[in-house]
Parts: sequence; C-alpha cells; structure tokens
Amino acid sequence: MNIVIAGGGKVGEVLIRELSLEGNDIVLIEKNEWKLDRIISKNDITGLVGNSASYDSQVDANVATCDIFIAVTPQDEINIISSIIAKKLGAKHTIARVRNPEYAGHMNFMREGLGITMMINPELEAAKDITRVVRYSEALSVEQFAGGKVNIVEIEVKRNNQLSNSFLGDFKKNFGNVLVCAVSRDDYVFIPSGDTQLETGDRIFVTGNKRDLTKLYRKCGHRQHKIRSALIVGGGRVAHYLLDMLSGMNIELKVIEANHDVAKELSEQYPRVVVIEGDGTDQEFLKEERIELYDTVISLTGVDEENLLISLFALNQGAKKVITKVSRTDLLKLLVNVGLQSIITPKRLIANEILRFVRSLQSNDGSNVEALFRIADNQVEAIQFRVPEQSKVLNHTLQDLKMKDNLLIAYIIRGKKTIFPSGKDFLKPDDQVIVVTTKKRLENIEDILA
Repeated sequence: MNIVIAGGGKVGEVLIRELSLEGNDIVLIEKNEWKLDRIISKNDITGLVGNSASYDSQVDANVATCDIFIAVTPQDEINIISSIIAKKLGAKHTIARVRNPEYAGHMNFMREGLGITMMINPELEAAKDITRVVRYSEALSVEQFAGGKVNIVEIEVKRNNQLSNSFLGDFKKNFGNVLVCAVSRDDYVFIPSGDTQLETGDRIFVTGNKRDLTKLYRKCGHRQHKIRSALIVGGGRVAHYLLDMLSGMNIELKVIEANHDVAKELSEQYPRVVVIEGDGTDQEFLKEERIELYDTVISLTGVDEENLLISLFALNQGAKKVITKVSRTDLLKLLVNVGLQSIITPKRLIANEILRFVRSLQSNDGSNVEALFRIADNQVEAIQFRVPEQSKVLNHTLQDLKMKDNLLIAYIIRGKKTIFPSGKDFLKPDDQVIVVTTKKRLENIEDILA
C-alpha cells in the first residue's frame, strides 16, 4: 500500500518502522530536516521537508494517489487540516491523531462531515487501557477481542502457587477452560507447547472468559479483590478521560495535581472526586495522603521520571496495585526490572491501533485478517482471521493440521458460540479465529500452515 505519514515524532517513527517492514511504500512529510534525514537513513522510505497542512507539500508527496494518509504531528489542528486536504486531494483513507478533549464530542462530525476515516486519541486509549487493568485487578495487562467476548490477560507466576513448575499439558485438568498463549521468561518470549513447564517469575498470557479466569486466580492464590479506591497523581488529559470511566464503577477517587488552575477545574468538573492541590513527587505529602491505603495508585504526570519515582514509592509503601504511564519506550525494560509491571504507553497504544486499522484495510485486498493485537512487549501478535470457503484449513481436526512452529489457535468464534479449542476441534467456513504467534506478517488463515 502507498502510505503518507505526516510527522516524524515517536508515533510516526513506530509507524514508519512497522509499516515499511510489512512491505508498504512510505513517504514522510516532516518539517525538521535533521529529523527527516535521520529517519530516512534508518528506514527504507522516502520523504520531504515541509508542512503537512500545505497543499504544495501534499502534492509533492503524491498524497492524491496514496491509499492511506496518517497525520501524527504534535498539533491537533495541523492533523485535522492535513487530513481534510489529503481527502480532498484524493487519499482513499485519512487518519488523524487528535488529543484535545474539546474535540472528543465532535468525532462523528469530523468523520462524516470532514471525511476523516479514523481519529485516534492517545490519552483516551490510555484511559481505556487503565480501566481494563483496574477491572481485572490481578492482571498486569488486558487485551479484549471479538467485542469483549474474550480476553487475553497477563499474569505473573509467583513462588509457591499452583502455576509454578506446572506443565501446560496438565493445565486444562488443573485450571479449567483457559489457555496459555505466550510466555515471557527473562527477555525471551515464546509460544508454549504442552511440554512447557512454567517457572517462578514467568509472565504468562492467558485467554479465557471472565468466569474461568477468576477461577484461575483463585486456584493460584491470587486473591482477586475489586478495586474500590484509587489515587491518581497528575490531572492531565489521561486523568480527565479516566475519571469519566472510573466514576461509574463505584470507586472512591482522589486526584493529586500540582497546578492550581488544573486542580480547580477538575474539582468543579468532578464534584464527587476529591481533588488535592499538591506535589505528587513529595514523599512526605504522599504519606500524609495515606498512599498505602489505596487499592491502586495510578501515576499520570507528564514526566516519565516523576511517574517512575511515584510508583516505586507507592510499591515501597505497600500499595496493592500500581499503574504507571510512560511515554518513552526505551524506559520500559528498566521499569519492569525494578518491579513496575502495569505500564501504560499512550504512543505505543495508538501506533498499534493504527497498525490494526491498516491491516484491516489490507484484508479488503485479499487478506482475511479482521483484527490484529500485540502482546508481550509487541513481540507476539494475536491476529483475528475469518475462515473463507474452500480454505485448506477446513475438514481437518486441529491436531491433524500441520501448523508452523511458534503458533497456536487461541479460540474460535462460531456464530454466538465461543470455543476454546482442543486438538479434536476443527474449523468451519465463516469461523472467526484468533491465532497467536511470534511470526510477523501473516495475512491469510492458510499462512498458519507449515
């Protein structure tokens, strides 16, 4: 596909790297010449120095003939204007990053009236991700599939529980109708087999419905407690969206915000939320606010290092669950190594959302990918396929299908029925199938075959 990307920031770089590796032709419009040259030198793309909201720049970038125009500059207005111009020039699809909450209520108008195919908000996506983690209090991360029918949750194998040293071949007998899709051990991520033995410290990605996952938590000694109180440090855009979502979940909420005007605005907008004006990095202040008594502490300041310190202090004080927002992806391994595990990265979230959308468009060009999700620090893909008529995967039990290594079928949706398959199950036309794999660029269900 021919794709034009406006903006060579962190999100733009992730998109360029991933989309170019998948064989797409990429043109980057970036106003900073040094940044443009650096990105071109690292990727197989072309680019030009210019303002993406300029008609001339878009003409020079051949926007008129592109399949997708993606605007991810730091400025919402530039992204919106750029997308409108791109659509008028002839771009088939346009995607704009829009962050300001003031625009949130006008998304439908912008899509329908202005022709912007997709609008993506990193702060809103981060708030949604945090809300999922709050709902599954024992999970480190949560991905939802098939309209929320199925979840893949990340949990840690702790010392002296039933998971530690267990073989996955005995998993269904011991833990019910759940499936381990992937295992992260130290820096190595792999798709397990029945012979895999879990070890203390493993982070495993498990799929199942909520009832069966709750049973798994209970059997493994995880006392799943409902989050009833949350301390949020930082009152920015993510907090704004998060308060809207958590307010309906019967959770006692407190926000600490250093800026007087922001704190005042939050207290007026959310009268049932306790808003405290103060420095969330001040440890004595956090002690006074009894940080250790909250079911979850959520660090959402605009500075990664501050969020790191706040979350580490919360853990040290005995907070039950800590959620940390981080913008710089180069900090992620460091955070995990120091014990911070529920980490939210807005830029990665929207990059993955856009990649899912691009894959869905490719499905209209002969692929049968319906959705794509990434787990285990983006090292594993969970891909939703629809099985076509006359496919080679039909009329065989799963145990008789000769599939590639490092790949498994996590579940099948057949009409209203969700099936967590065994080797004796088989695929039918029009089934929706989630395949979990470390392999990249699977475009058709038949790509799973060896």
